[in-house]
This record gives sequence, structure tokens and C-alpha cells, in this order.
Amino acid sequence: MKKKVLVIGFSVTGIAAAKYLSSDYNVYLSEGKAKNEEDCSRISELEALGVKIEFGNHSDEFINDAQFAIISPSIPQDSEILSRLSAKNIEYFSDIEYAYRLTKNLNKPKIIVVTGTNGKTTTTLLMSYIFSQVFHAPSCGNVGTSPFEYLLSSPDYLIAEASSYQLNYSKELAPEIAVFTNFTPDHLAWHGGLEGYFDAKASVFKRMKTGSDAILNFDDEKVRKLSSELCCNIHYFALDKSSLPSLDENCYIDNDAIYYGNERIIELKDVPIVGNHNLQNVMCCIIAAKIENIKTEIISDAIKSFKAPPHRCELVRILDDTAYYNDSKATNPEASIVAINSFKGKKVVLIAGGRDKNTSLEEFIESVKECISKVVLIGEATQRFMNELYLSGYTNIVHAQSLEEAIDLASLDKPDVVLLSPACASFDMFKNYEERGEAFKRYVLSKKQLVSR
Repeated sequence: MKKKVLVIGFSVTGIAAAKYLSSDYNVYLSEGKAKNEEDCSRISELEALGVKIEFGNHSDEFINDAQFAIISPSIPQDSEILSRLSAKNIEYFSDIEYAYRLTKNLNKPKIIVVTGTNGKTTTTLLMSYIFSQVFHAPSCGNVGTSPFEYLLSSPDYLIAEASSYQLNYSKELAPEIAVFTNFTPDHLAWHGGLEGYFDAKASVFKRMKTGSDAILNFDDEKVRKLSSELCCNIHYFALDKSSLPSLDENCYIDNDAIYYGNERIIELKDVPIVGNHNLQNVMCCIIAAKIENIKTEIISDAIKSFKAPPHRCELVRILDDTAYYNDSKATNPEASIVAINSFKGKKVVLIAGGRDKNTSLEEFIESVKECISKVVLIGEATQRFMNELYLSGYTNIVHAQSLEEAIDLASLDKPDVVLLSPACASFDMFKNYEERGEAFKRYVLSKKQLVSR
């Protein structure tokens, strides 16, 4: 008789988990929110596999006697459902954790974890793209596809973007390769503060075994210091080679190129994604590929042909000598700083604002003062951003009622770059950052010429 397992959350993670597990278990999927009509086709598909589903409740009938539970990563740590699972001694964990437990004693797939505050998605997609020139190496995790989607296809690697939420619910995960892109404040309320957030990220590295490989950002002091607590092989990437303790098996920039050790991998002019942050993302991928003995020519050719993922410093078009960049994924000030600094030396108008995360704007404002010719503000955060910019002495600010108006106002100055990099969440005006970015792209692509008055 099949054993019972519980899946919490009718989400991308939950649906993929229920499908995969249904062949070996009696699957019960429990969703606390009410059912939407748009869910009907997916409900029917799961029910045809024998999955039992409930909405609007987490009932004892579904919870009792479950062997374990797969949970959607955004469920708060202090939620009632997790307390009830703990009280019944039902272990719960993330989809990435399950994939690791299932495959850790097998030759494949080898799981590579990519985490950090910013740059995770670009790094994950680029690494998957490089590895896929030689291996079956799909990207998964927080990038949008559950690892459950690939386990039946026998991949050689799973390149998994791991959020702090997923890592918080992964208690054994110890990959053979893991990347820490950078660390800045984010999701602090969820984790109970900065250290809780960092601990969630760092936990996976602290479990890595001797012989495994950690790839760390040497330019990030918090990430760099983590190396003293690890027993695995350490590889660093840095923008300046003079800062590195050694060049061996590390990545750095010198003479307008990226090097791995003493080997010249790719010219900077041939890297198609802009900004120092993206050069760091590229270096992460080079190190991982070299660890797995992928040939240099394959690595460099893949990088040259890679296209930036949507909403991450994505060039939408060039119109009348103005380049329009969609960086809607920049939902915190630190992410916007990275984008802003990518265009130093150019005349840039910044579109910012949205739902305020109420984190410090001090460094964001310094970057604006150094690099931005005008700021166009939208959304709920407008007043705080405007007040703090004015207090700092920066006054070239305008307010727009809509994103479309913001684009028109930004275009009036005929800048080199119009940059949407909001430094805020999108939920005041849009469903998510993707919808915000698509709205930006749609309007920019519809424009015939610059607005004039």
C-alpha cells in the first residue's frame, strides 16, 4: 500500500511535487487560500493522477499520518500549518531538499546551488546554458521551474537557483558545487533580521563536505569571511586581481579580459550582458565550468551567445540614440545600485519607485547623485524617495502618475539611457515585477519617436 505524503501550497512547487510523487505515494495537496476558477484545469489534471486536493483549509484529514511534507518556500516560518506539522512530528522541507536527498547517493544528477541576494537568476541561467553545451543541465528552483520537473529525465546536472526561503527549509542540502553571488539586506522581516537572512544563505555552504567546491564573491566582505568557516575547496571571483590571496583556481579581471588562474577566458568586449555585477555573474559560471572540466572554447563561445534574462538590465530597444533598459527585477535599492553603476559615464534618467521596502536609501542616493541626471518617481514610495533625495541635495526629480508617463518624462531629456530600476516591489501598481517589466517593454516598443513639448 502506498504511503501518504503531504504537499502544502497549490503553487508551481506544489503542483510539480504532487505530479512527481503521485506515482509512488498517496499525495494530499492542501492550499489555505480559496480556489480560483483558473485553477480548474490543473486541479483536474492532478485528480486524474489520484492526488487529493483541498482549498481554504489545512485539515487534520490531510495532515494526519503523512510521512513527510513538501512545502512552498514562501510559507512563513511562524505559520500555523508548520507548527501543526511539527507537533505531529511530520518533517517538512523544500523541493530542492527532496531532490538532493533522492539523488545524493547516485552518480547523477549533480546539484549545483546558486544563491545570494542579487544575480542569482542570471548566474543560474548562464551556468545552465554553458553546461548544456556538453551535458543535460537544466536550470530549476527559484528561477521558475521545480526540480521535480526534471528528475524523470535523468539530467547530468541540476543548476538550482535557491532563495533564502528554500534554503531555510533545506536541512541536509550539501551540494558538490555552490555559488554565493553577493549579500545585501533583503527579506529581513521574514527571517527576523539581517543575521537570520545571512544564516539561511550560509547554511548550505557550512554543510558542504571536504572535496566539494564553494564559489564565493571576494569583493563582498560578508561572503568572503564565510570561507573561514568552511571545510570545502574555496574559489573566489573578484573584479580586481590584486585583492586576491592567490590566482590559482580563482577568477578575476585583468587587461580587459576575464581570467581563470593564468588562463585568459574571454575579452570583456565579448561579454553581452552589461555591468560589473554581470561580470561577477559570468565569473561564477566560468569557475563552475572549469571545475567540471568544460573546455575554455566552449565556455567563451557560450558566454558570447548568451542573452540576458528578462527584466534584468534587459536592453529593450534603442530609439533616437536613447537605449531603454528594463531592470524591473531590481526590487530593492541594492539591486538598483548595481544597475545604476553599470552606466557610469553616460547620461542616464532613472525610473524608480513602487511599494517601498523601507530599507536604507543612503547608498542608493549616493549612486544616483554620482550617475543619474534625472529621477522619475512612481508609486507608493514616491514621497519617501523624494524627501530623502531632496535632503541629500539632489533636486532633479519629477513625479509620474503611471509607468507610461514616466517613460515619456524620462525620454524628454534625450539621454543616453532610460533605466527602469525601481528599487521597490511592484505590488502597488502591478501583480509582480514581471508584469511591471512587460508593461515597460510594451510601451517602449510602441513608441514612434521621442515625446516633445
